[in-house]
Amino acid sequence: MTPVESVKFFFKVEQRGSTVSREIVAGLTTFAAMSYVIVVNPMILSSTGMDRSALLLATVISAVAGTLVMALWANLPIALAPGMGNNIVFAQVLVTQMGVSWRTGLAMVFVNGVIFLLVSLTRWREKIIRAFPDTIKLGIQCSIGIFIAYLGLKNGGLVVANKDSFIAFAKLSDPAALLAFVGIIVTPVLIVLRIPGAFVISIVGITIGGLFVHHANGQAVTRWPEQFFGLPAMNSELIFALDFRDFFAKFFLLLLVTLYFLLSEFFSGTATLLAITRRAHLMTASGEMPNAKAAFTSDALSSIVGAAVGTSTVTAYVESVAGVEAGGRTGLSVVVVAGLFALSMFFAPLIAIIPPQATAPALVLVGVLMMEGLGGLDLARPESTLPPLSMLLFTVCTGDLMVGLSVGCFVYTLTVAALRQWAKITPMVVGLDAVFVVFMVLRNAIV
Repeated sequence: MTPVESVKFFFKVEQRGSTVSREIVAGLTTFAAMSYVIVVNPMILSSTGMDRSALLLATVISAVAGTLVMALWANLPIALAPGMGNNIVFAQVLVTQMGVSWRTGLAMVFVNGVIFLLVSLTRWREKIIRAFPDTIKLGIQCSIGIFIAYLGLKNGGLVVANKDSFIAFAKLSDPAALLAFVGIIVTPVLIVLRIPGAFVISIVGITIGGLFVHHANGQAVTRWPEQFFGLPAMNSELIFALDFRDFFAKFFLLLLVTLYFLLSEFFSGTATLLAITRRAHLMTASGEMPNAKAAFTSDALSSIVGAAVGTSTVTAYVESVAGVEAGGRTGLSVVVVAGLFALSMFFAPLIAIIPPQATAPALVLVGVLMMEGLGGLDLARPESTLPPLSMLLFTVCTGDLMVGLSVGCFVYTLTVAALRQWAKITPMVVGLDAVFVVFMVLRNAIV
């Protein structure tokens, strides 16, 4: 058996209707869509006093480790890295506002990771997913889709703040916004024509075009790097810098924010894993995730590794859907992602030049494609229609998937109760509602 045949056999490439070349292109697409984390995560967390060069190393190590575990154990096309959002809460709320040291914060992330791991090993995470009604599962996929699309529009500069209507469409007299807009309307043509690597071509093309397009201040959209590569700074300051003594000494002070991190990461991470698997058409005949225990355990282990090397919670990235849309169906695609993350330690200056306008078309189109399930809604059944539509509305308006998920579950329970469909209100559904009530209370107290 040749090496290529061995790879195909191990990852079940042909069994899932894919090819090695398609998996490689999918990996390139996913990496291009999420590579911003290499630059953004260290920038956010360095405000806590953590060394920025050490943070870049921690970001890459945690992304490589988490993604490889998911690829080799769960064989799913899902990449992991330090999560955006929770890193901001870590830096701005936990450290800056509450005055907790970053070492104590990393201990909290580590403890949460251990709790994730125990829950994953006992299959409770799988039980929770089974408890979600089908209409909520559909709402999760579509809500993540609309969130990704909104993220693409916002990052690409096409959705801007407006004092009268809060948000508005950008003026296309801004060359940077026009570049993103052209990308969004041209990229679908590449997809319709089934051009291999359509998203990668789009990202690379807009990045190159950005060298010749300037913002209003005269600065190029794509900044030419001062250097193309450099040796990573091997700073071990963050390795195992966990202050458990201070964490347990301040346990009651940190209880609310710890529970907030635990609940938000648990459910948003679970929702992301479910949505990507559904979009890749990898669900089993019984409607369950394949290799669910391995996937959830990989997610949990990633957070433990992330805290150990010095970064905030590591989680599954919704941008993995870009790779799925490019044809990724196995863990091989994210092995490519892990390899590119490893190489990024040497090419960080070059990767950093990819502007948000270049990834905007991929994110917008991936988000739109994820909402295809809305076509199957039965408008005559409000208990099937109202929950996912409520989730969509609250997710896009608040930019918070957890808020959307909470509202969707509340609406589902109340509508089936109003219709006296008592059999659908299972103990697990009621338990999930109770957990989301706790989350909303914690969110109000912390955010």
